[in-house]
Amino acid sequence: MLTRAVRLFHTVRYLRPVQIYGRAAHRLRRLRPRLGPPPAVRAVAGTWALPRWRAPSMLGPARFRFLNEEHELAGPGDWDNPAWPRLWLYNLHYFDDLDALGAEGRRAWHAALIARWIAENPPPSGPGWEPYCLSLRIVNWCRFAWSGGRLEAAAVESLAVQVRALADQLEIHLLGNHLWANAKALVFAGLFFEGAEADDWLRLGLKHLVPQLREQVLPDGGHFELSPMYHAIIAADVLDLLAADRIAPARLPPPLAAELAAAAGRMLAWAETMSHPDGEVSFFNDSAMAIAPRAADLTAQLAALRLTAPPPLDRPVRYLESSGYVRAEAGPAVLFADVANVGPDYLPGHAHADTLSCELSLFGARMLVNTGTSTYDAGPDRLWERGTAAHNSVVVDGADSSEVWSSFRVARRARPIEVALSAGQAGVELSAGHTGYRRLQGRVTHRRRWRLDERSLTVEDSIEGRSSSAEAVWLLHPEVQVETARERAVVCILRNRAVQLELDGGEAAIEDAWWAPEFGLRLPTKHVRCRFAGDRLTSRWLWG
Repeated sequence: MLTRAVRLFHTVRYLRPVQIYGRAAHRLRRLRPRLGPPPAVRAVAGTWALPRWRAPSMLGPARFRFLNEEHELAGPGDWDNPAWPRLWLYNLHYFDDLDALGAEGRRAWHAALIARWIAENPPPSGPGWEPYCLSLRIVNWCRFAWSGGRLEAAAVESLAVQVRALADQLEIHLLGNHLWANAKALVFAGLFFEGAEADDWLRLGLKHLVPQLREQVLPDGGHFELSPMYHAIIAADVLDLLAADRIAPARLPPPLAAELAAAAGRMLAWAETMSHPDGEVSFFNDSAMAIAPRAADLTAQLAALRLTAPPPLDRPVRYLESSGYVRAEAGPAVLFADVANVGPDYLPGHAHADTLSCELSLFGARMLVNTGTSTYDAGPDRLWERGTAAHNSVVVDGADSSEVWSSFRVARRARPIEVALSAGQAGVELSAGHTGYRRLQGRVTHRRRWRLDERSLTVEDSIEGRSSSAEAVWLLHPEVQVETARERAVVCILRNRAVQLELDGGEAAIEDAWWAPEFGLRLPTKHVRCRFAGDRLTSRWLWG
């Protein structure tokens, strides 16, 4: 009981007051739908211009695939089927397929699905009337109409009711990407409709969107929740807003349009920096593939808006100082290192205990990977994927570097300290420490030094303070094969080339593990658990 109370205290003490009283108000609020005729639909200046990137999720008129799981929408009760994962149901209500690849060929399915949703989801109950679902669906229905789809009169009327419902329950208690999504949807509604009510929606959306844009997009272009996946989602939102401004010109304030365009360029550069050579995101905090656009997709959208893309990366090392990530290249190696905070103190819901973790690509393929994210459902799998042992870092006394708990909670959290970076002809050297283990009885500080050159990655870990055990964890990509394993040396094969791990100050053991590249997908692999013999361990990865 005492431990739980301490954990709760260290979770709540970082929250902003609005998150505390706002949560109470949100739970007590009873949504009362505001019906009535919708505002007039605004005449637009063209059609939706952004190229699509999302894979189709509608496999038939009533069959859907989300998060690597398929279900048939057989009856009205399936919109809230308790046997299906909650996140899957949310995706069902988003209507993302309206803006997926090949959407024109499924327009008849889309029109029928919109009519069915209206008939089978009366306000105000069910997941479809929750504010985040409302936000994404409002945007998708607007884009559907702007892309040549036809919204019948009943759909236009329903859309207005949905916007009113969203305006009555903004997620002030959550803030972050949720409040951003709410504000974006209100802006879209204010551009889609016209008249006094539409003007009110636009003003309310801008009231929240402008300060959120300035807070959430960091000076280096990163998104402040420090997840490469959510970064790409927010970057796509910024591009959506710029495209909507072209559809309904002169509705957004010109300074805001310029600010969005500048943010889009910085965010694209950040996305490219944090992408592996395979073009997909690196796995820090909540990140997975097949959810957000890749950097190449964002580049294509930026080009469609005739905005200038940032120059290609040409530096061997780049430190995203506001975010706390480092990308370093040497020969066939690309290293990504996390010397960041877990995220905003008041909003670490998508944080993992991954401080001082890293990922490595070799020969154009992933070699060392963090576990990724396969689920948001509370339970042991979610806790494992958020924990330190699921990342390429160091576990002390079996504890996580930050106290992750439940699905989206963090109590005491690691703080990076003494970050130093240098680069020269001999390669790149990065060092940092973190304070996450100082809460333990032995008041431990973990320090790590990376040295990357064309033929090797050397990682030196040290533990200052008293501890009973410490382990460095190295998770291998599923394509990596372990050829031989001894206590102090492991030989792996990646793309028919040998990569050897040599240890100084510890012993290695190979164990089964999994890698979660997508939600609902876990691939078997191996990880190398390296137990410290003393207070220092050096791991040398060597390749020819």
